[in-house]
Amino acid sequence: MMPLLRGFAIAVALILSARAGCAEAIKIVAVGASNTSGWGVSSQDAFPARLQTILRQRGIDATVVSAGIIGSTAAAMLGLIDNLVPDGTNIVVLQPGGNDLRLGSSKEQRAATIAAIVDRLQRRHIRVIVYDPEFPRSYLAWDGIHFTAATHAKIAKTLADQIADELNKPETDQNMPSLK
Repeated sequence: MMPLLRGFAIAVALILSARAGCAEAIKIVAVGASNTSGWGVSSQDAFPARLQTILRQRGIDATVVSAGIIGSTAAAMLGLIDNLVPDGTNIVVLQPGGNDLRLGSSKEQRAATIAAIVDRLQRRHIRVIVYDPEFPRSYLAWDGIHFTAATHAKIAKTLADQIADELNKPETDQNMPSLK
């Protein structure tokens, strides 16, 4: 390659790599139990993987990591939260599931534990979306506990909408980082 052409190619490569490095991907961690881990569906059908796909289709550079642990409770999530959510995470989707209630915790204990998780993450300047609706039976698999693939798809769409809204929201809390 001629020296001038080679120099031009290097300059173009440097410009493109600088542009690519301008904006880091938004880092999202989905924390939860078996439904977050995708129990009963393929890993690409679980809502964390689907969420990443939808966000990228919408032009949002996001990486979504599943930190779902089968059988986990909100109390266990609280104990592990700093290990499950690495530094540099922008958003946590907390889907605590129903193991607490199935294993004897009260609704009040569960709610207090979820609040403690949110507080700990917010003190680390991480935005939190708690996704904890009651699901109709038709959204669940044969066992009445785990999500169907169609439900994972609906959850991913709902979360993608919430995250897009969150990204467009002006910063109101001076301790929370801007995602723009």
